[in-house]
Amino acid sequence: MNLQSLFRRKKLSDIETENSKNFQLHKVLGVRDLTFLGVAAIVGAGIFSTIGRAAYEGGPAVSLLFILVATACIFTALCYAQFASMIPISGSAYTYTYISLGEIFAWVIGWALLLEYAVSNMVVAIAWSEYFTTMLSGFGIHWPDWLGIDYSSAKEAYNQIQSGTFKNSIPDTVAKAAYTYSNAPQIGGIKILFDLPAGLITLFITFIVYIGIKESKNLGNWLVILKLGVIILVIIAGSFFIKPENWSPFLPNGLGGVMGGVAAVFFAFIGFDSISTTAEEAKNPQRDLPKAMIFCLIICALLYVILSLVLTGMVNYKELRVDDPLAYVFGKVGMDFIAGIISISAVISITSTLLVYQIGQPRIWMSMSRDGLLGNKFSSINKKYKTPGFATILTGILVGIPSMFLDMQFVVDLTSVGTFFAFILVCSGTLYLENKGETNKARFKIPYINSQYITGICFIICITLFITQTEYMKIIYEKPLLFIFALVWFGLSIASLKYKFSLIPILGILFNLYLMTELGWSNWIMFIIWLLMGLIIYFIYGYNKSKLNPKNQIKTH
Repeated sequence: MNLQSLFRRKKLSDIETENSKNFQLHKVLGVRDLTFLGVAAIVGAGIFSTIGRAAYEGGPAVSLLFILVATACIFTALCYAQFASMIPISGSAYTYTYISLGEIFAWVIGWALLLEYAVSNMVVAIAWSEYFTTMLSGFGIHWPDWLGIDYSSAKEAYNQIQSGTFKNSIPDTVAKAAYTYSNAPQIGGIKILFDLPAGLITLFITFIVYIGIKESKNLGNWLVILKLGVIILVIIAGSFFIKPENWSPFLPNGLGGVMGGVAAVFFAFIGFDSISTTAEEAKNPQRDLPKAMIFCLIICALLYVILSLVLTGMVNYKELRVDDPLAYVFGKVGMDFIAGIISISAVISITSTLLVYQIGQPRIWMSMSRDGLLGNKFSSINKKYKTPGFATILTGILVGIPSMFLDMQFVVDLTSVGTFFAFILVCSGTLYLENKGETNKARFKIPYINSQYITGICFIICITLFITQTEYMKIIYEKPLLFIFALVWFGLSIASLKYKFSLIPILGILFNLYLMTELGWSNWIMFIIWLLMGLIIYFIYGYNKSKLNPKNQIKTH
């Protein structure tokens, strides 16, 4: 093994050859279908669930965080769109990185995306379960509490009450969880608690995805239309219950409180890259994928900002740390009828998000398998349904079982670091290919803005403003990752002087990297552990089995 072989790259000509082969996937998706696919992924658990946790952290000012994160995603989406117009096959950031930065980076991103999609689906399944049990209670059907909550959440709530964490009133959600824990059935002295609906909905969606992309598309489009209708209803109806005093103070926990919701807010936006995983099932991927990515991101950003202002205007932000905030706020203002409609609609529409993520993950596995980095079984196509059958079933198992036992906040935090990392590498890959002059075939090209001096000037201005703060050393001590951010920015400033890089990919790198610094150390530690596991598998299996390995190329000729 030599160091250079770790960075072996797939060529665009090889991609074109692969695309000319019949991989037996149905090409049925148009620009509307792809846009709806993106909206389905973005407007899901984020808007129906994690938006409440973000508002709890940052107050009404969380709307500013949605704008900041949407801006970072716009820059990243433009890079994705350019790649998608060049590379019309499945694989998303994994394939893009393989062509630009090389195999080792591609493996890292593919491995990170497996975590992102699996964990994202767990969050969606858990949120679906919360709305499902709420919906049942609205019809007078009581779902057993011990079959609708994970063990760790129930136990934590029980311990909080026992330790006297809450001095005044105990939140209803905490009291209910603690009661559930204390009254849960036991086997051998062990409390039995798990989220059965989360597992069942994953099983159902896995079946839909398995039997075909056309069936998935039709179901997804109808669910998105319903979902958008519900959100518009919430915005219009909720606007009549806004109390401006709930927006004051606008920044109750300061800028730190707003940024504390980064994981929850960013989770809400990561779905746009799932569009690129369906490239081989798009009718005209080079034309339609870029349009769909930009359209869905703009639509969803506007919806999130407006909805966050409505929710924080209807009730005090401190009350929004619940898994079903949209239904909760209307129940709080006495509009139980609308709360019931939201719960029913959320159960149906969150299903579309689960659908999209379940479509995406098997296709990333499929792409990695085709390149030899995973076993051939992962790229096997079901002859009847024309879908990656084995990978789809395995995805259902790996999502469905953990979703019944994990806490939502844990999985929300876990998904963010890997996704930021993937976005940064896609933006970096764009810079690399542009510098090599390999983006000429792109049907969609990022507008070129010369960053030769802009990057460095902005760096100097920001550093100057930062060191003029009286407590800048304290900030560095509390957030040492800012030092890495500064070093990367400095490096990009020097590189821009020499290579005259395009500004948009640089902004994508810097925005995503800064947001990464706002994540807790636990996120980083879990991601590093996952990354090390992946590298072990790569060096044991992927490196030797890779189709770019000269030994394997000799065998195939």
